[in-house]
Amino acid sequence: MELANILGSKEKMNVVEAFCASQPQVHLPLEHRFTSGMYIRTIFMPAGTVVTSRTHLTEHPFVVQSGVVDVYDELGRCERLSSGHLGITQAGTRRILMVRADCTWTTFHATDKTDPEEIGEEITEASNDLLPEGFRQLWNNTKEELCLGQ
Repeated sequence: MELANILGSKEKMNVVEAFCASQPQVHLPLEHRFTSGMYIRTIFMPAGTVVTSRTHLTEHPFVVQSGVVDVYDELGRCERLSSGHLGITQAGTRRILMVRADCTWTTFHATDKTDPEEIGEEITEASNDLLPEGFRQLWNNTKEELCLGQ
């Protein structure tokens, strides 16, 4: 099933994230750099990885330094990005990335802080409850079947 066919709302994106969280996790190396007034965050994502973002609270630039990635938004739109792409993340957005070829992605954030965890709390927002009301029981009953591909 194509992700584009199941996305279309924040609730559906939460379901995808909950499913991904139930799967084996992959270590995604981060590099943190700081300049006067700026935090620069680089993440490496191997091909085949599905990555869900937190909700971004600020507008900020990003660069796809290498690789190919399909970016799905909360409206179910998909855009394929590749090496050299420069974009702007809008405040209030959240994404699902399907990494097609090893990808290095860098974001730039205006801040004087130097603690990456503190900055993360300032610039993003996590969902406290990923599953929509009324879906939790269905998820609990079918999660194992979904994970096993039945």
